[in-house]
Amino acid sequence: MALLDLQDISLAFGGPPVLDRANFAIEKGERVCLLGRNGAGKSTLMRVLDGTMKADSGEIIRQTGITVARLDQEVPQDISGTTFEVVASGLGPAADLLNKYQQASHRVTLEGGSDSALRELDRAHRALDAADAWEVQSRVSTVIERLGLDPDARFESASGGRKRQTLLARALVNQPDILLLDEPTNHLDIAAIEWLEDFVVSSGTTLLFVTHDRAFLRRIATRIIELDRGKLFDWGNSYDEYIERKDAALHSESREWEEFDKKLAKEEVWIRTGIQARRTRNEGRVRALEELRRQRSARRERVGTVNLQVQEADKSGRIVFEASHLSFARGERPIVRDFSTRIGRGDRIGFIGANGSGKTTLIKLLLGELEPQSGEVKRGTNLEIAYFDQLRDQLDLEKSVFDNIADGSDYVTVNGAQKHIHSYLEDFLFSPDRVRTPVKALSGGERNRLLLAKLFTRSFNLLVLDEPTNDLDIETLDLLEDLLLNFSGTLLLVSHDREFIDNIVTGTFAFEGKGRVKEYAGGYSDWVSQRPAIAQPNTQAKNKAVLNASSSSVSSRSSGSSVSAGSSGGSGTGAVNGTEAGKSVKNPAVTPGISNKTTKKKLTLAQQYELRDLPAKIEKMEEDRTELYNKMYDPEVVRDGKLLAEYASKLEDADAKILEMMERWEELES
Repeated sequence: MALLDLQDISLAFGGPPVLDRANFAIEKGERVCLLGRNGAGKSTLMRVLDGTMKADSGEIIRQTGITVARLDQEVPQDISGTTFEVVASGLGPAADLLNKYQQASHRVTLEGGSDSALRELDRAHRALDAADAWEVQSRVSTVIERLGLDPDARFESASGGRKRQTLLARALVNQPDILLLDEPTNHLDIAAIEWLEDFVVSSGTTLLFVTHDRAFLRRIATRIIELDRGKLFDWGNSYDEYIERKDAALHSESREWEEFDKKLAKEEVWIRTGIQARRTRNEGRVRALEELRRQRSARRERVGTVNLQVQEADKSGRIVFEASHLSFARGERPIVRDFSTRIGRGDRIGFIGANGSGKTTLIKLLLGELEPQSGEVKRGTNLEIAYFDQLRDQLDLEKSVFDNIADGSDYVTVNGAQKHIHSYLEDFLFSPDRVRTPVKALSGGERNRLLLAKLFTRSFNLLVLDEPTNDLDIETLDLLEDLLLNFSGTLLLVSHDREFIDNIVTGTFAFEGKGRVKEYAGGYSDWVSQRPAIAQPNTQAKNKAVLNASSSSVSSRSSGSSVSAGSSGGSGTGAVNGTEAGKSVKNPAVTPGISNKTTKKKLTLAQQYELRDLPAKIEKMEEDRTELYNKMYDPEVVRDGKLLAEYASKLEDADAKILEMMERWEELES
């Protein structure tokens, strides 16, 4: 029996029905992807499913006692508290106990363990014990950690992206019978998206979700449905099957409508043939014509497609950017460290990294909006830049759609021809009545389309897109991909959409921690296959490192020298010409009898042994970390707050040591 069953549901808001006798059922364990154009009514359907919106007619049958949780596309304005409190609020009665325990723990920290603070913590501890709520406390902490959130940060002062992540954590921690997620990957970085995929699949969650992320869709969905002109269509269990069957259905519909229109036109000619027609008029045929007219007026045309056109400026210089040893930090935290690159005309570069890693900062350094703290950037000639920023700061929320494009004129120039703004905006699916709507009333997808429309009124040869895919429907994404592939200028793209990156870019800048930015050929999948083995140690990588170390050792012994020319004397210190081991030397000292054509140095014997032993040490440390992690879920440990905190501290230390050893491995291998 289905957990939830919609039967002949209809809902309208004054115009054509958003839901027109729609039918849908979801079984336990299914993960159903809901597709549809922007504005088709997907979010409305989710509100009907969770009971926050009532249908005009039809019936919703729910199994007794099932719970439904929803992550909305928009962030509610009436939520306040810390991240921990907001996430825990998804747990109902246990939330108050968890929040009191969290507050008591903070008080102990702030007051240095005063008697009253410790007594309060003990009371909170006993209350959690009595309610057997330690498991849910651990659940809250785990979800917060995996999504990279600060449990003590205030929700009301967080960015829009952080608020969305917090609300996603609240929906996940609740573990409802049916989970409704509206664009869950928006504002998540790739690591968080992949964790969410693993979580949803391994937990057996029953899920209905809306997404534009095709890689997420392919990994998660067990069934695909589509909301199109008020009707729900079931397209099978794979995205490729959906594409194939949908194309066939649209082709069949087009042929049927063509035949219908021909028949209607023929009958209209007949009814208008004057005296002869009236003398021989067949009343049955007249009634049939009236029915044809009624059917034609009731027909709902498909939402059109966006008409994207780029106005390319004259070619830029052959070299667009040349960066040498760029470094930039915020306080003690390095954002970009000793980064050098050359970007040529026509390159399409993707930026991959965690939220806050510095992708936008590097773009601003390249564009000259930020000054590097060291190093330099040379910019090419004749650059005409268009910048799509993820915060959409170029849009005035108080002005209308029309006024955001107009800039004092009723016309825009597109590829040398003048076009009225109303006509231009129709190309971006803004109807005449929508053109006068304030931007603050638009959906996320509409705002993205408007920003694209604003950008494409200008000519450019360098296009910078910072998270352009959020909230766009898949059909518009496909069109944007085609446009970018045909764009002959230079593209800088920041995105967490793995398939979009794979389909577009020719090279990738990957942010790999502590200010390190590395350049790879190809897109996301190419980066995954090329990135250093140290990111995920395994037997093959260990064997490679051991073989490298062994061959280096044999080579050094046969040459009779284990210390490179120009080293600072100490064996095994890792210092070469005053720099850390593994870093390139800009101006190596000239040593008599020694060639200075290369700056790569041999490892000392001690370093060779260190490199040989590192993989095994990392593997052992990871086994210890896994054991620690498992111990934290032991009921005895969970009930003992001090012991739990001790294990958490050890786990943090283990993570830091593993990262340190991985960095050292990479340093020695390079």
